[in-house]
Amino acid sequence: MRYITVFLLVFIPLTLSAQNFQRQKVSATIHNSQNLMPLINVNIINIDKAKGASTNEFGYFEIEAEANDTLHISMIGFQSIRVRVTNDWIKKGSTKIYLTEKAIALEEVKVRKYNLTGYLEIDTKYIPEKTVSYRYSISGLPNAYEAGENSPKAFSRVMNSIFNPADMLYNFFAKKPKELRKLKDMKKDDKVRNLLETKFDRETIAVLLGIDKKEIAEILTNCNYSETFIETANDLQILDAISQCYEEYKVLKKN
Repeated sequence: MRYITVFLLVFIPLTLSAQNFQRQKVSATIHNSQNLMPLINVNIINIDKAKGASTNEFGYFEIEAEANDTLHISMIGFQSIRVRVTNDWIKKGSTKIYLTEKAIALEEVKVRKYNLTGYLEIDTKYIPEKTVSYRYSISGLPNAYEAGENSPKAFSRVMNSIFNPADMLYNFFAKKPKELRKLKDMKKDDKVRNLLETKFDRETIAVLLGIDKKEIAEILTNCNYSETFIETANDLQILDAISQCYEEYKVLKKN
C-alpha cells in the first residue's frame, strides 16, 4: 500500500505538469457580417505569440493563445480587426467572429509626362535609368532580392545610428527590442511565413512593431534599402530586411 501511495504522489504531479505544458489553443469561425457566410483564407496573427493561422472552407481556425493575447484578423476587401482572447472564450472553446466589408477607394495615379521626339536615340535619354540593385537570396524564397548590407555605405549608415542618439534608427531599435524579437520568432512559423510571402500591404509587420506603415519605409531607407526594394518587396522580404538591419545594429552596439 505504501508503494502505491508513493507512486500516486509522483505520478499525479507529473501528469499535471504535462497537462500544463501542452500549448493552449483557441478556435473560432469567421463570417461575413452582411450575409453571415463563412470566410475562407482569413489571416489570423497572434501579436503576442507571433503565431499565425488561416481559416478553412468553413471559416474555421485554431491558434495558440492565452488569456489577454491579441489576435489581428485581416482579409482583402474587409476591415481588419483586433480581438482580445478572454477567459470566457477559452472556457467556451470556440466563438464566432464577424468581418465587415470595406469600400475600396482608388488612390490618385500620377502619370509622368515625357516630351518624346519620335527618334529612338534621343527619346531613350529621357527614360530614367534603373538604379543599381544589390541582391541576395533567403532560404525558402525562390527569388533573390536587394540587400541593404551589400549596398554601398550600408555599414556606415548603421554605424552612424549607434553614435548619433538623435538618429531615427537608434531611437527605433533601442525602444522596441521586444517587438523586434517577435519578427525573428515569426520567421520560425511556417504559416506566418507563407502569409507574409503573399502580402505587400505592410499591415501585419506594422501591427507587430506597433508603428505606422509609413514608418516602415523610413526605417528601410535609413537601413540603406532602395526605393525600388521598399515599394516592390513582399512582407516576408521586408521582415527579413528589418531583422537583418537590427542584427547589424546589435553587433555594432556591443562593439
